[in-house]
Amino acid sequence: MRKALTNMLKKAQRKKPEITHDIKQALSKNKACYVLITCGEPSIDGKMEVEMTYEGDASLAAYLIESARGFIDQDEPS
Repeated sequence: MRKALTNMLKKAQRKKPEITHDIKQALSKNKACYVLITCGEPSIDGKMEVEMTYEGDASLAAYLIESARGFIDQDEPS
């Protein structure tokens, strides 16, 4: 799974959304890596545009995404 995430991150890096200087500076301050995922409002047909960018090592970014999924899965009711 980590290899698939790393490949996805490499593709996302090529087409990353614009981040304001202030946000980028706040995210990267004293951080080895960060991942930013954003989405717009869903359209009437249920589609939603999702954008992702990261700074730092792709493997570390993939690890952050995997870890975040673990946190989200823990919060979901059984």
